[in-house]
Parts: sequence; C-alpha cells; structure tokens
Amino acid sequence: MPKTQIAIIGAGPAGLLLGQLLHKAGIDNVILERQTAEYVLGRIRAGILEQVTVDLMDEAGIGARLHREGVVHHAIELVFRGERHPIDVDRLTGGKVVTAYGQTELTRDLMEARQAAGLPTVYEAADVSLHGFDGDKPLLRYRHGGQEHELHCDFIAGCDGFHGVSRATVQDHVTEYEKVYPFGWLGVLADVPPVSPHAIVYGNSERGFSLCSMRSLTRSRYYVQCPVDDRVQDWPDDRFWDELKRRVDPHLADNIITGPSIEKSIAPLRSFVAEPMRFGRLFLAGDAAHIVPPTGAKGLNLAASDVKYLSSAFIEHYRERSAAGLDHYSDRALHRVWKAERFSWWLTTLMHSFPDMGAFNQKLQEAELEYLVHSEAASTALAENYVGLPL
Repeated sequence: MPKTQIAIIGAGPAGLLLGQLLHKAGIDNVILERQTAEYVLGRIRAGILEQVTVDLMDEAGIGARLHREGVVHHAIELVFRGERHPIDVDRLTGGKVVTAYGQTELTRDLMEARQAAGLPTVYEAADVSLHGFDGDKPLLRYRHGGQEHELHCDFIAGCDGFHGVSRATVQDHVTEYEKVYPFGWLGVLADVPPVSPHAIVYGNSERGFSLCSMRSLTRSRYYVQCPVDDRVQDWPDDRFWDELKRRVDPHLADNIITGPSIEKSIAPLRSFVAEPMRFGRLFLAGDAAHIVPPTGAKGLNLAASDVKYLSSAFIEHYRERSAAGLDHYSDRALHRVWKAERFSWWLTTLMHSFPDMGAFNQKLQEAELEYLVHSEAASTALAENYVGLPL
C-alpha cells in the first residue's frame, strides 16, 4: 500500500466513519491504528447519539442495527433536592430525539463494514510519523510486522485521539485552550435493566453528581462523581450502588436494579480545544482536536460532525476540484465545537459539587435548576443543545 488518496490515522469511530463515507464516495483510504482491533473494540465509551450521528451512520450505509437495537430517548430528567423533574426534549425541539447505542456497538458496525468491503486497515502500526504535509506530497512512515513502511497520500486525517501523534506533530503551531475539573467520574457498566428506559437521569446533590443511563434494555451505565485521585479498588460494587442511591430521589433509588459490574473505571474530566484544525494537508478530527466533559454527551457526536464536514470537503475536492470545503473546514468545525464546549461546561458546572463551593453555591445551583425546570424558554435551550445544534 505505497499510495492512497486519504491516509487516516486512528481506527476509532471518527477514523472508521470517515473511511466508510469516503469509500461510499469512491475515494481510496487507508487507516493506520497503533492498537490491536480487539483493543479498539474493547474500549468502553459514550452511548448517546445525536440525530446528526444517526444520519451519518445511515449515509455510510451501516445504520440498520443501530435502528434495530438502539433505544430512542424522548426526555431527560433532573434530580435535585431529592425530587425528579422531567424535561420533554421531544416536545421542546419539535420532535428531535437522541438514541442510546453504545460506542462499542457503533465501532463494531464500522469495523465489520470496513472488513466486508475489503478496505485496508493496518492495526499495530508502530512509530507512525507524519512528513511533507506542509507541501503537496505528504507521507506517513510506520513500523509493522518488524518492517519499516511508507504510505504516500494526498491528504492526512488525524483521527487518533487526545494522545495521538497527529496533534503532537504540530504542537508548536497549535493554540490550546484547556480547563481541568477537580473531580472524576466513576462509571459502572452492569447487565441490569436501566432504571429509566427512555430518559437519562442527571442528579445534583450535596454528595455530588450522579448519572443514570443505559446501553440497551438489558445493560446499564451508571456514574457518580468522585475525587479524581480515587482508585477503582476503593469502590467495591456495594459501595457504588449505595452511593448512587443516596444521590437520586427515593422513588428512583427504590427502583434501581443492582448487579455485578462488568466494567468499572474512573475518568478525569477536562474541556480542551486545539486551534486550528488544519495544517497544510493535515486535518485533525475528533478527540485529536477537542475534548469535552462527558456531562453533555457531546464527545462522540462532535467527532461525527467533524467527520461530516471533512468527508464533504474531500468529496468536493475530488469531484469538483474545489478547495473551498478544505479551506473552511477548521472554521466550520470549531464554530460547532465551541458551542458544544460551552454547553458541556455549563451543564458540568450546574450539576457537580466543587471542592470550594460551600452551602451558598449549592443553593445557587438549586435555584438555577428550579428556574430551568419551570421555565419553558430555559428548558428549550437545554433541550436544543442536548439533541445537538444544527450542522
């Protein structure tokens, strides 16, 4: 594989979705991934898809299982002062919804489609380095199977995440904006029915934040805010379930079905944006360019919108010989990124306990939540951002 049109670094959802959309448009692409396929498929991540993301899966021709097994959410629920308040997202947005479908399952669909089409993916590609992207002959060097390889291409798409080589290569030319939050999320995945099958429940309490969500009608994902330096072994299952129940309303607590965890992890929270997202013939997409705290469920969806803009720009370049889409890619993507960053920051600040907040700030949070759930305008603003702003 010495030459391709688009070299994609990273076989996560962003890279795989980009590759599938390009393939559908007749554009050659090769994906390089430093991990094994099994490792990529084993990563437990988000599971709430905006309509934009669902539409992209359909456009890529692989949305059938998502529609068959995904669960549509028409509402979210906010818990504070021990009471639960529904926000009718469907009604407030004129019929828009989100779909619960685990990122693992979405990744599996994309991997299987790529394999079925015989498209080249190099897993365990080590020591990937980027060259010539500031000119007109970019290439990638990497090691695979004990041998050194070169891949020449027209463009490079860096979809290799926050710790990937793509952004690191242009680090000196990037402006970074970052906010690190003083807590983490302890997440538990369990094969138990969700406590609320058609809504996500956000909890605000003096003990800290909680979240009740789902991956399917038989698998649930729950979270509690915890100190960022806690260890998973500090949280046996019994302690987790007990703490979760203390942070939601009594009726919900009584209906939570508990069970052994099949995955448990602690994730730090940060907001991060790197500007710009284009460097000559190198384009960044997804976590390589931005991170959001998971509170707003925007990470995977932002990656999907990046891919939509980028795939459209590549298609325009090859079909119409126009550079307009490529030239405007970074500005278009960042315009949507910053709106999602704002929403995720706002919801995180509203729902979590901060180390120095005290009783006064807790009362302010509750007052804002009270206004939010009883104001049609405020509820609509929340709902519009939650389902995803237009492209």
